[in-house]
Amino acid sequence: MARRHPILRRFAILAGVLLGAVLLASGLGLFGEGDLLSRLALRKSLGVVELRGVIEDAGDTVETLERFRKQDATVGVVVRIDSPGGAVAPSQELYDEVWRVRAVKPVIASLGNVAASGGYYVASAANVIVADPGTITGSIGALMEVPYAAPLAEKIGVSEEVVKSGRFKDTGHPLRPLDSEERALLQGVVEDVLAQFVDAVARGRGMEPARVRELADGRIYSGAQAKMAGLVDELGGLEDATRLAWQRAGESGEPRTSPVRARRRLWWLDLLGESWLPTRSPLAGGLLFLYRGPFAN
Repeated sequence: MARRHPILRRFAILAGVLLGAVLLASGLGLFGEGDLLSRLALRKSLGVVELRGVIEDAGDTVETLERFRKQDATVGVVVRIDSPGGAVAPSQELYDEVWRVRAVKPVIASLGNVAASGGYYVASAANVIVADPGTITGSIGALMEVPYAAPLAEKIGVSEEVVKSGRFKDTGHPLRPLDSEERALLQGVVEDVLAQFVDAVARGRGMEPARVRELADGRIYSGAQAKMAGLVDELGGLEDATRLAWQRAGESGEPRTSPVRARRRLWWLDLLGESWLPTRSPLAGGLLFLYRGPFAN
């Protein structure tokens, strides 16, 4: 049997090393900074999940929380929230998943600059909420926006004929104002969703629904005010929340964390530019848990 050429053998070894390096780099990018290394070393750590900006979709964050929930090396989770809220259903999905994590390991919510409306909805599912004294939070309530463009349409000579299957099928049509029945219909939906919000906060915070209802008129609170009202447990920053989660997990020493890196858009989409991409606005109109005040951005 002929011997393999030594140069080919060296090339094969080099190719194997390069392939291993690529797989390792891909794993680090997939699982987030520090996470893969902690799993390989079987070292206990805290999962740190960031919830930033308007809540439009819960898919990626729910998937991350689920992974941390099932991962034995993750002894607790810190959810860092800097969000004015967003759509109702994704906020509720995140709340539910935080609650599932809470059932098996401690979850600490760390509130940043703004954690209002849907952002607070998600936070209320945590075991403990930590906020900076100046955090803008609260805004417990629901909002439905109905655009009205009839005056503009009249100026430019635009009109529309509607054929509908039922009395309320075109409720919220932008070329005509709401009538009293339609307004009552939408108000009923808003009140029902508000009741869901109140019940969720009461469950998460261990408060009476009547007490939460008193706080749920849409107003905002500073972190210090929220603590006095019972909406926040401790005042402090992300480091304080991390140490608290580590202690609640029964661990000693310096906390080890496995932060999740936010997914980035593909580079070639950046080259194309925003003008080439289809625009979508899932929050245009509809029912929202969203704070629109001066501190939202």
